[in-house]
Amino acid sequence: MVSHIGLVGLGKMGNNMRERLRRSGIEVTGFDPRPEVSDVASLADLVAGLPTPRVVWVMVPAGPPTRSVIDQLGALLAEGDVVVEGGNSHYVEDQERAAELAERGIGYVDCGVSGGIWGLENGYGLMCGGETAHVQTLMPVFDALRPEGPREEGFVHAGTVGAGHFAKMVHNGIEYGLMQAYAEGYELLAAKKDVVTDVHGTMKAWQRGTVVRSWLLDLMVKALEEDPGLSHLDDWVDDSGEGRWTIDEGVDNAVPLPVISAALFARFASRQESSPAMRAVAALRQQFGGHTVKKAE
Repeated sequence: MVSHIGLVGLGKMGNNMRERLRRSGIEVTGFDPRPEVSDVASLADLVAGLPTPRVVWVMVPAGPPTRSVIDQLGALLAEGDVVVEGGNSHYVEDQERAAELAERGIGYVDCGVSGGIWGLENGYGLMCGGETAHVQTLMPVFDALRPEGPREEGFVHAGTVGAGHFAKMVHNGIEYGLMQAYAEGYELLAAKKDVVTDVHGTMKAWQRGTVVRSWLLDLMVKALEEDPGLSHLDDWVDDSGEGRWTIDEGVDNAVPLPVISAALFARFASRQESSPAMRAVAALRQQFGGHTVKKAE
């Protein structure tokens, strides 16, 4: 069983994960390009300082950064070592990386991690994919990171390589839909100022006993407490890829995803200073019905 791991990437989540593991008695050697937070000067130093068989958890942004780190680790690690990819990579890329590392006898486990900046105190929801033997070896690490309580309520070995990130992809797609529903409800409440005079209090009253209570609702209430009109924020909303991949999988598997699709497209709309599509709608309404339109400034 693992008692000492390497951790690459000490950003918002990685740094907190290192601390939570250490609190649970897991020794962690962390590497980050920023020397002020790193325990070692290089990836080579990290690998050299780990007991064999080595376990290295990669917690860097998906895409080229992850690819670069895993390529470097592939040249530094040896047969019997294991790489855990904890970012939000596409599951197809996990399968490709696992196959490449397997040629050198290096194991690979993909792990979707949910919990954000609150994970240090609350624990992280974990969804992993990989060979059973690798996952079992890593259980002390997973148990240290997951929330307190029954293991099956905060951790799952979802299946083969790629299953962890596929599960996290679907999780994040659902998250898109939930956030959009709360946001639309908030907007409608705020629009009815002549009737609803306490929007924050209304949403706060939903936190206990109602069927829409959730941690996301708690965070929405917290945001309104800190900024009652949300006036300090721009309405630009980014997406990190999982929503798009979820919809792609829905198309490929003929699974309808109307809520998740609408939530993703709403994020696209947030990035438009002006919407050509909505200008076209206004033009059509004027053409067929003579409806009132607003002239462009």
